[in-house]
Amino acid sequence: MLTAVAPAPLTIVIPTLNEAHQIPECLRGVEWAGEVIVADGGSTDGTGEVAAAAGATVLRGAWDTIAAQRNAAIAAARHEWVFALDADERVGPGLACEITATVAAPAHAAYAVRRENIYLGRTMRRAGWGNDWVVRLFRRERRYVNRRVHEHLERSRDVGRLATPLGHEPYRSVTHHLEKVQRYAAWAAADMAEQGRRARIADLVLRPPVTFLRMYVVQLGILDGWRGAVLSGFAAVSVFLKYARLWELQRRRHA
Repeated sequence: MLTAVAPAPLTIVIPTLNEAHQIPECLRGVEWAGEVIVADGGSTDGTGEVAAAAGATVLRGAWDTIAAQRNAAIAAARHEWVFALDADERVGPGLACEITATVAAPAHAAYAVRRENIYLGRTMRRAGWGNDWVVRLFRRERRYVNRRVHEHLERSRDVGRLATPLGHEPYRSVTHHLEKVQRYAAWAAADMAEQGRRARIADLVLRPPVTFLRMYVVQLGILDGWRGAVLSGFAAVSVFLKYARLWELQRRRHA
């Protein structure tokens, strides 16, 4: 259960969609928090029921974006401080203690945490994955910018940093990685189309190999062996699919 002897005065917010296989482990890592809210976007695998059985408050809705899910949970939070978490992220004991101490005597308006990214069984230090800072601890009046991909908290000039990393394993397998690449490429293209962006031949031809070379060579993904090659390759494919879908949207608008 999520109730602890002395729960921290903090609300954890977690957006979910068909995460029944991993939400139990995610919730076990935040049992120390005074409140946990899961915003479920229509799961068909019982995610909401699993979360509720573990003691979380479950909000159900048909939100258009992950940012909207997060914002709905933040709006329902009863504590002043909020920590935004994903189902594929893990809060270890060290980070839990640091968060608890931070909200007891905050020195900044918000805090960033470095994600320790695991890819196919290994923690990645290169290919751009070793310096992944995200703002996740903040007061409940803050909101996420409503976009489909790479949603982020409203900007703040007063952001501190937590010393302990946040565990993150975004892909369970190569197949799962490919599925997410396809989904996120479609979302990113829709975001760019709404912003008036246009795809050009150069975007399709040049951006993917540049992305691969940056991650694999410049950011030393080559030193991570086959994982670095696969990760860099998927990044290049993601860029190509994003602009290909944007080009397709342009054609539909002008057809």
